[in-house]
Amino acid sequence: MLKAHLDAVEATLLATSKIPANAGHSLHKGTPREAFIKKFLEGHLSERVAVGTGEIIDCSSNPNPPATAQRAQYDIVVYKRDYPRLDIGGGICAFLAESVVATVEVKSTLDSDELKKSIRAARAAKQLTRNVVTTFTTGYHPPAILNYVVAYDGPAKMSTVHGWIAPIHAGFGVAPANLPIGPSRVKHVSPSVDGVFVLGKGFVVFDNIPFGFVNDQVRQQVPAGVWQVADVPFGSLLFLFLQLTVAVSGTSASWLNPLPYLKNFAVPNVGLGA
Repeated sequence: MLKAHLDAVEATLLATSKIPANAGHSLHKGTPREAFIKKFLEGHLSERVAVGTGEIIDCSSNPNPPATAQRAQYDIVVYKRDYPRLDIGGGICAFLAESVVATVEVKSTLDSDELKKSIRAARAAKQLTRNVVTTFTTGYHPPAILNYVVAYDGPAKMSTVHGWIAPIHAGFGVAPANLPIGPSRVKHVSPSVDGVFVLGKGFVVFDNIPFGFVNDQVRQQVPAGVWQVADVPFGSLLFLFLQLTVAVSGTSASWLNPLPYLKNFAVPNVGLGA
């Protein structure tokens, strides 16, 4: 049932994406396609999270940063409902890093340049600091903000997408990832994107997820392998949905530590009354 439903949704997304293809401006093609993915997530993810658009801030983020330090704007941000967001206007918000579970960048057609943009944005999200007080956790909790790419079209083979990653990482000075074999694998953070999904074609995902199609026996045969790469006509949307579902299914007693956000707020004449 689940696979049949998600496969039908994937086929519907691909069919519906042809409507904005008639537009005469690239923005008018991309924006509706982002809306299609956003609507899918809103209609399928747990009520624990909400879906928005905008930028992510932490306790070190500055207002009006210079052009050389501009924050990335994310097409889709999946964030915890019990955290606040800053309404910037026009449907754009700033989300506290502590609240963000994942980001999703939507591409009409994926090529190496578009993947490079997504990797840059993912690295920016991964470098943010999250200040949370936690007393206990149970279940799976992602080791960092997850960053995904969803494309409506791209290369015929996902091995091509996989082949783009290492050169892009090298250009950013990212060393090749190294993952242990065993349960501790899930605690390691991807250096950039966590998954690339091309609808109707397949996926490339970082192999630190708590489930998947590769076992430790295969990993022992390919110890340097850190990416699961698959060509599948349908199932990419299902795999993304399951990754996001597992990411928000764990339970924890945790809350925001607000003190780091007050480091630039001084009240020199504060008093104490009886």
